[in-house]
Amino acid sequence: MSELLARISDQPLDPAVVDAAVAGPAFGAVVCFTGVVRNHDGGQAVSLLEYSAHPDAERFLTKICTEVAERTGLPVAAIHRVGELRVGDLAVVAAVAAPHRAEAFTACAELVERIKHEVPIWKRQHFADGLSEWVGL
Repeated sequence: MSELLARISDQPLDPAVVDAAVAGPAFGAVVCFTGVVRNHDGGQAVSLLEYSAHPDAERFLTKICTEVAERTGLPVAAIHRVGELRVGDLAVVAAVAAPHRAEAFTACAELVERIKHEVPIWKRQHFADGLSEWVGL
């Protein structure tokens, strides 16, 4: 397997970078998940999100990617964005490659769920009415 890609970034995300980190001639399936900022949550219009990360967030992300890769034997990669994101921006990109699609889908779903629940990243949702709320604190 190639070098593991697990990064927290304040720059716009490029799914091709994450895809390239896992793709290879032995893999017939690459599953790439992109988490996109949507324009609503809980019935309220969302205008933007602010993501903040704990200083050790990248270490947590690397640990998760390593554990999923070791458990499955598959290459995995993920980048999570921090800072202000507008509707349509990518907040997270994760990918897994496998010889067949079923194992790639399963491993990618596990990877994304673990990132969401274990990496210390918090978001502040700004609503169109001027109110905001923190999520994940």
